[in-house]
Amino acid sequence: MLKVLAFGASSSRQSINKQLATFAAEQFTGYEINVLDLNDFEMPLYSIDKERENGVPAQAHTFQSLISASDLIIISFAEHNGSYAAVFKNLMDWTSRIGQKIWAEKPMFLLSTSPGKRGGMGVLEIAAKKAGYMGGQVIAQFSLPSFMANFTVEEGIVAPDLATAFQEQLHIVKDYLTQAHQ
Repeated sequence: MLKVLAFGASSSRQSINKQLATFAAEQFTGYEINVLDLNDFEMPLYSIDKERENGVPAQAHTFQSLISASDLIIISFAEHNGSYAAVFKNLMDWTSRIGQKIWAEKPMFLLSTSPGKRGGMGVLEIAAKKAGYMGGQVIAQFSLPSFMANFTVEEGIVAPDLATAFQEQLHIVKDYLTQAHQ
């Protein structure tokens, strides 16, 4: 059974990005789904001094193991001041000390959302570009603007045009997985 690893790149307990990542993962029926909470990977802020004194924290090793064991990675990015949320950047910084290619050449479905009209597009563009340098294969991307108006937990993406755009990206990912695992 193929394994999907999903998470919202945020530490908010009510993360809209975790909700979107969970929704996307749930579209992969027949797959083993693992939705992470980045609060389970809280570590001190990365510094070379802390690494020299204490080594790489166990949470970073656990995260790397989960990445390596997955067949697809789904991440929905929170945008903080035009870039990654600090919790995600710190997790990347620590995990990259285990190996620079933290995404382990895995296929990725990258998402973003926000309450605003751009839906976190700025961070999604950064993440998509950076993923390739860090060993990820970005298969598809989707940004959901105005989360509160366009998403409900019960129905998922409610705006017809956005639901169609999401489904198109989802089909690209599913087709890729089908071809890669025949």
